Amino acid sequence: MYLPKHFEETRVDVLHGLIRAHPLGTLVTAGAGGLEANHVPFEIDPDPAPFGTLRAHVARANPVWRDGAGDALVLFQGPEIYVTPSWYPTKRESGKVVPTWNYVAVHAYGRLRAIDDPAWLRAFVTRLTDRHEARRAAPWKVSDAPGDYVDQLLAAIVGIELPVARLLGKWKVSQNRPAADRAGVVAGLEGDGGDAARAMAAAVRGQAT
Repeated sequence: MYLPKHFEETRVDVLHGLIRAHPLGTLVTAGAGGLEANHVPFEIDPDPAPFGTLRAHVARANPVWRDGAGDALVLFQGPEIYVTPSWYPTKRESGKVVPTWNYVAVHAYGRLRAIDDPAWLRAFVTRLTDRHEARRAAPWKVSDAPGDYVDQLLAAIVGIELPVARLLGKWKVSQNRPAADRAGVVAGLEGDGGDAARAMAAAVRGQAT
């Protein structure tokens, strides 16, 4: 990933936070047929330090757990949005501005391995479900489904694990613009409204110096 220093985010807790907030990762592996990409929801475990471990599950019918073992890359995408130069005070001063795209991304590298263990899978899908159901008034639990039905579904999936050897974060959120232009971006985004605009406004504001 092209990563100028002024866009680089190195704080592991921040990178893990992005993964937790946007857990659907793009898993890129090199199999017998060349590069493959699969879209998989991941859990991030902070252990072992410094970068932690990514875990997920895939369909047993998906060849990635057999063919994709080895070096892998998982891409996580956070807030992203178009930025118009009309928001920059610099536009009125010189006109020397152009549009851009702001975005937040995390890339995790490591060696993928498969885990074909029913007990591990049951514990994993229970944790995954509990986390994503926690905000609901009446959370659904794995134990709500018939036991034999759960056993049947567990037999149709395989766990995957990626100890993270390298973790890169790119926060391209207007750091390369003057303070007045960054303030203009925040005001413009907040004026536009919408979840994506508000999330990016918060990211730009958080990078203010």
